[in-house]
Amino acid sequence: MKTSPKQYIETSRLILRDWQEEDIPVFARLNSDDKAMEFFLNKLSYQETLDFYNRIRKEFASRGYGLYAVEKKEDHAFIGYVGLHDVTFDVDFAPAVEIGWRLIPEVWNQGYATEAASACLKYAKTTLGLKELYSFTSLPNKRSERVMQKIGMMKDKEFNHPLVSPDHPLRRHVLYKISLANI
Repeated sequence: MKTSPKQYIETSRLILRDWQEEDIPVFARLNSDDKAMEFFLNKLSYQETLDFYNRIRKEFASRGYGLYAVEKKEDHAFIGYVGLHDVTFDVDFAPAVEIGWRLIPEVWNQGYATEAASACLKYAKTTLGLKELYSFTSLPNKRSERVMQKIGMMKDKEFNHPLVSPDHPLRRHVLYKISLANI
């Protein structure tokens, strides 16, 4: 008998839960979608998606949090992820925990990213005891930046992402921050 995945966070329309193998095909489509990956260096192959899936699961095992699989309550469809991730590259704001999201384009502009991210902020404060969170994206990604603003994050600065080559148009990033004492 199949067991249900652990649920971490529930909102009026969404469940943020552990990942399941059944999520992988949709996750792979998401990671190879031109629109969803527009502001990333590369789309991911199926194998790269599997590797990413395994890294997510390892972070949950080692840290107790991670990028939560998001499903809609109405039909239990997996629509992407929203969650927390340790910043591990060399920047002046690390060590830090970031909040991030990637949802299938079919559900964009319906408030799901904002709803799930807002719930993650509360969870990070009350359950995980985190004090602050960061979020960042490349400058052209105004959709993601708008979610940061909607959940109450404040722009901290712009920076050059150290893992992006100096001549790449996505190198310049915007950094947002929120003190969880304020939510």
